[in-house]
Amino acid sequence: MSKSEEITQKLSLESTIREEDIPSIDLYMDQVIQLFDATYSDSLRNEEEKVLTKTMINNYAKGKLFIPVKNKKYSKDHIMLISLIYQLKGALSIKDIKSVLEPLNDKMDSKDFSLGKFYSSLVKIQQKNAQDFLVEMKNHEVEVDNQETDEMDRLILLIASLSNMSNAYRKAAELLVDELSERREGTK
Repeated sequence: MSKSEEITQKLSLESTIREEDIPSIDLYMDQVIQLFDATYSDSLRNEEEKVLTKTMINNYAKGKLFIPVKNKKYSKDHIMLISLIYQLKGALSIKDIKSVLEPLNDKMDSKDFSLGKFYSSLVKIQQKNAQDFLVEMKNHEVEVDNQETDEMDRLILLIASLSNMSNAYRKAAELLVDELSERREGTK
């Protein structure tokens, strides 16, 4: 197995909470955490890392990142939004995540908007991204392997290459967040 395949397998990029995986009944916070742990625990870097905690969920609620919770229970919509936050938090600040989620939260009352349909599109894109990631990883690995240097230096080059791409993707996402914020300001 190549380094790319090994890394991709450890990342469990195809692990996701699909809409059909979310119970139709509202869940208590502990049940929400269990759902996320069951789905994403294989992708954690180490045992000390947590997928989701009560503090995280409370902070998301206090920061108004998602619609208000009713009777300490989380609906299917809440879980989809928390899942989106989980995906975004690795690359964006909480302030940026709030900017991204505000338009969705505003649309939640509209009959023209289906969070489930939006979320299904997101999951579909994430699954495609997981497949594309392996191809990209292999390309980076080949480029690094073509360098005339020892194994340790190649590993450092691969780390630097991936970090460079990660920064480029994060910066591109931040520019789009800024564009989204500008468009929302223009419509107010």
